[in-house]
Amino acid sequence: MGNPRVIAVYLPQFHAIPENDAWWGKGFTEWVNVKKARPVYRGHYQPKLPSELGFYDLTEPQVREQQAQLASEVGIEGFCYWHYWFGNGRRLLERPFSEVVDSGKPDFPFCLAWANHSWSNKTWTAHNGGKSTMLMEQLYPGKEDFQNHFFAVLPAFKDERYILVDGKPIFFIFDPYFEQVQDFMKLWQKLAIENGLKGIHFVAMVLSRPIRVKKSLSERISNLHSLGFDAVNTIGTTKAELSHNPLKIYGQLFLNKLGIKTLVRYRQRDINRNIFSKEDSMENVYPTTIPNWDRTPRCGKSCVIYTDSTPEAYEEQLKKAISLVSNKAPEHQLILVRSWNEWGEGNYLEPDIKYGRGYLDAIKRLLRKEG
Repeated sequence: MGNPRVIAVYLPQFHAIPENDAWWGKGFTEWVNVKKARPVYRGHYQPKLPSELGFYDLTEPQVREQQAQLASEVGIEGFCYWHYWFGNGRRLLERPFSEVVDSGKPDFPFCLAWANHSWSNKTWTAHNGGKSTMLMEQLYPGKEDFQNHFFAVLPAFKDERYILVDGKPIFFIFDPYFEQVQDFMKLWQKLAIENGLKGIHFVAMVLSRPIRVKKSLSERISNLHSLGFDAVNTIGTTKAELSHNPLKIYGQLFLNKLGIKTLVRYRQRDINRNIFSKEDSMENVYPTTIPNWDRTPRCGKSCVIYTDSTPEAYEEQLKKAISLVSNKAPEHQLILVRSWNEWGEGNYLEPDIKYGRGYLDAIKRLLRKEG
């Protein structure tokens, strides 16, 4: 039995762009929020700060090389870059990935996840009351735009570093329920074949148990397959939170409607106990692991925190995920890690000042055992 295919989700946000300059101030990246974070209760670990990589700029090639080296050393197969295409050719944060493709460096596998959601004034930082303001709306203009989108990413699909499943480039979709999704996938499959690919391996990203959705996970997986998705990537955070203490979530929703800021805490090991579902062992279901979670840099006291997150706790969670995928065909033994570098959400694998390379070492220990 080979190693599971561990892929880390990668945020390409850590470089200045004109839009963020206009919305948040000159030179803004999420390092601004990370540096300003402070403890919101006694014993709270904040600020969470990077150690050996520092407050990097992703337009610097040597930073991307260092990241790839760290990931490669522990057995991570590749990075899954968040990809922003808002319709009508509108893109944001594309520079780091474009430079990776154009330069051929680093020599490290990659794939794309289309973050097809709108940006509001809550995207990168706290929303301090008042009406939510749309900054960049996600649009689906139709066939011509879908076609332009395909040809924009075709050079990446054809790159020998692109991650394949069943011989096809894997492409994740954050919101798989947009109205034209079937037309979108049918067109891309056609264009892929016409351009020398075997097709596209489409993966829908779904919460295992979203609030206010009555259909079971099995029913939703079946529905997504019928729409044309090849696989489903499950994210079990809400399920784990509801399983542990549903009153916390519903209480927070109620208070938020009243404009009252609330802080909700869960122990990481309580999340670990309920984050996976039996469906995660299905052949074309790819589970997600969450090493840590703390959005206080973005939203202050109005957020969810997973406390007592340690490399040891993550190792327990990842071990469960490996067990769930171990009986699948090698191509389908995929596990996503959310995330490589979501520092503003306290959700990262990169070395920090408290644990160093602890989270990476946890992955390395398990993958060595499996290999």
